[in-house]
Amino acid sequence: MGASLPPKEANLFKLIVKSYETKQYKKGLKAADAILKKFPDHGETLSMKGLTLNCMDRKSDAYELVRLGLKNDLKSHVCWHVYGLLYRSDRDYREAIKCYRNALKIDPDNIEILRDLSLLQAQMRDLTGFVETRQQLLTLKPNHRMNWIGFAVAQHLNSNASKAVDILEAYEGTLEVDYPPDNERCEHGEMLLYKISLLEECGSLERALEELRKKGSKIVDKLSFKEQEVSLLVKLLHLEDGADMYRGLLAMNPDNYRYYEGLQKCVGLDSENGHYSADKIDKLDDLYKSLGQQYTWSSAVKRIPLDFLQGDKFHEAADNYVRPLLTKGVPSLFSDLSSLYDHPGKANILENLILELEHSIRTTGKYPGREEKEPPSTLMWILFFLAQHYDRRGKYDIALTKIDEALEHTPTVIDLYSVKSRILKHAGDLTAAAALADEARCMDLADRYVNSECVKRMLQADQVPMAEKTAVLFTKDGDQHNNLHDMQCMWYELASGESYFRQGDLGRALKKFLAVEKHYADITEDQFDFHSYCLRKMTLRAYVAMLKFQDRLHSHAYFHKAAAGAIRCYIRLYDSPSKSTTGEDDEMSKLLPSQKKKMKQKQKKAEARAKREAEVKSEESTASSVSKSGKRHVKPVDPDPNGEKLLQVEDPLLEATKYLKLLQKSSPNSLETHLLSFEINMRKKKILLALQAVKQLLRLDAESPDTHCCLIRFFHKVGLMASPVTDTEKLIWSVLEAERPSISQLHEKSLLEANECFLEKHKDSLTHRAAVAEMLYLLEPNKKSEAVKLVEDSTNLVPGNGALGPVKEWKLKDCIAVHKLLETALIDHDAASRWKVRCTEYFSFSTYFEGKYSSVNPNSVYKIGKNTENGSTSHPGDDKISDSISNGKLEAFKELTI
Repeated sequence: MGASLPPKEANLFKLIVKSYETKQYKKGLKAADAILKKFPDHGETLSMKGLTLNCMDRKSDAYELVRLGLKNDLKSHVCWHVYGLLYRSDRDYREAIKCYRNALKIDPDNIEILRDLSLLQAQMRDLTGFVETRQQLLTLKPNHRMNWIGFAVAQHLNSNASKAVDILEAYEGTLEVDYPPDNERCEHGEMLLYKISLLEECGSLERALEELRKKGSKIVDKLSFKEQEVSLLVKLLHLEDGADMYRGLLAMNPDNYRYYEGLQKCVGLDSENGHYSADKIDKLDDLYKSLGQQYTWSSAVKRIPLDFLQGDKFHEAADNYVRPLLTKGVPSLFSDLSSLYDHPGKANILENLILELEHSIRTTGKYPGREEKEPPSTLMWILFFLAQHYDRRGKYDIALTKIDEALEHTPTVIDLYSVKSRILKHAGDLTAAAALADEARCMDLADRYVNSECVKRMLQADQVPMAEKTAVLFTKDGDQHNNLHDMQCMWYELASGESYFRQGDLGRALKKFLAVEKHYADITEDQFDFHSYCLRKMTLRAYVAMLKFQDRLHSHAYFHKAAAGAIRCYIRLYDSPSKSTTGEDDEMSKLLPSQKKKMKQKQKKAEARAKREAEVKSEESTASSVSKSGKRHVKPVDPDPNGEKLLQVEDPLLEATKYLKLLQKSSPNSLETHLLSFEINMRKKKILLALQAVKQLLRLDAESPDTHCCLIRFFHKVGLMASPVTDTEKLIWSVLEAERPSISQLHEKSLLEANECFLEKHKDSLTHRAAVAEMLYLLEPNKKSEAVKLVEDSTNLVPGNGALGPVKEWKLKDCIAVHKLLETALIDHDAASRWKVRCTEYFSFSTYFEGKYSSVNPNSVYKIGKNTENGSTSHPGDDKISDSISNGKLEAFKELTI
């Protein structure tokens, strides 16, 4: 580097490089200017100056200088390398790789460039190239440990685990001493565990076990050693040895569920598709009783039997499990047992058990069969559990009765308010739910979780300004937007995006959804530094696991919600473009082509001028906040806080397709992915892609109402198409004719007959009847009255269980969807009114249906008021506690709990 310069300037060039590496950018810039004073066309100095300016947030100047440097010295590997580093800093990895390859053509054995190239190849998953680059690095520098390990990992990632094992063994052969020094023991042990995991992956289980036991003394992580050994024993069917090892692991950690699962497998008592035979249940019961005597303090050994026990044994085990936890007052007890509600019959047993305990505590103050008196709080925690139980079963009136009684018993327990808020949310009163959540928040202003719950409830009730003010209480310097974005607080952005979408504010909704998508891009980018770090620190198992996680990153639920939300926004934008953009389009359409061109040029110039002015102002305001390195600390200013620019897209469906492709790649088994694909492709008139979406829907869930609607809509639309004229249209038509008979729902049936068959199969389901009604109206618009009758003839009650009476089958969200269907799709306002009156009876707490107990009803006992002290909403039913908190009389209520 700098070889063409005189000695003095060559030393200055080395100073630039050193200053860049030590982040002393001002010093490096000064040295570069000194060289350029004498040699203004020196390419490498120009490139290094550009790279330094890039680190000082002057990107446009940086690119200009680096390109000029490369132009002046096209055969310099330094200029190409710097150009690659510049692209890498902007995450343009493909261009960076091209630059590195050009640099290697000039200097093929440059270690630095090869190493940087290998990092980018790992990032971009160019595994073949990664293997080649790592092999070249090992050939050039075989005495460097990281090159051996990097080559082995590259082979492993390229699906060649056996070759990776050979490389690691060859590396071990190069070590001078058999036992590593103390400062490398942990790293060497990690490498050995990685090698054994590779042998296991190859299927060489015997060899892996032998190697593990042979090198056991060199492995520092003894827990991982034992877990690896027991895993190999189980796979080799050495079950007795495996059982002994699992018992040893349980002695170390008796609350690890995986150890119990492993022990069950070793003793032949594992489940078959989640089910156990009666004989296995008895043996498992005996096993856990003996384990319970050994590990009396373990909660896992008491909880696991509840999953497989049945009938009276389940009742007895559940009784023994819940009593001490109710006495102690464990708020998470219901969450712990909630998975049991998916097991047939267990919810009824739990209900009867807790009701027995409640009755005994009320009458005697003791548990059944006990002589010791229970503390007064036990009744409150029983009521707390019952409220959540009835909420889970959809009996909101009973749930609210129980939680109100618990609040009357002990009005200072925050969890009671949180649960009451959750019950009201499920019951359909989102305003009241937000009010209760705010009550809970006011009782402990230092609790971040309760604050977050309150924010979530407010967003669900579309109280976005209030939610923002509440969220700001736990952000740095009160800067809510920037800090929550920097913290990657995705639940907040998703909830606020959904709220804005419901309110029709597509700009803000899109901004929130796309912010989440950016977080995932950042997470992908964050792996970059680990490509070198993990190889250096030898955390190889964690590194490979991280790469596998990154490969499936976009299948995460949050990304799916964000992408689906963005797609819905773009679809709605396509269906009804915003007034501002429509107005502009109308004005533009009246102009001549030459005038349009001038108008667009003026707009571009105005935008560029505004951007420059904003940058100047930003530079002036932050002139005093420049660090010693010369890097500016500019507080980012959002140029589009309301997302208005996001709405000004020329082709909303094209933008939606970008996110759809990500969903199709990462979430191919999600029904929503293919529903969105169908909606987009029907609007784009991509007939074959829409058919593909329909076929995927039929594959995933042929009985879904949404699938049925898409199927009928598609073939109805196709039937309305004109006869094919072009060769392309004829080809599409031939594909449709070939595919239709293969769809069993339409085989030898008309669309009306298929609709009737679907109704016959699902006549007891409200959502299915609504789908059939909608499709009937689509196929035969003159049969609107029949379609409406199909919906209104739906019945809600199914046979009950004893004193509790009939059980409601309808879900609130389904009834709301039906009401919207009657109003918008079927356009029958009288039927919609009748439906609303009918649903008011079933959902008496729902604000949508204006139920008699909802907060919108002026005569409701749960009417919402305003707390004048803190501006939060509150329940008149909770006035006593609200007034006491606002007046600082909390101590008086604390005495009530003693």
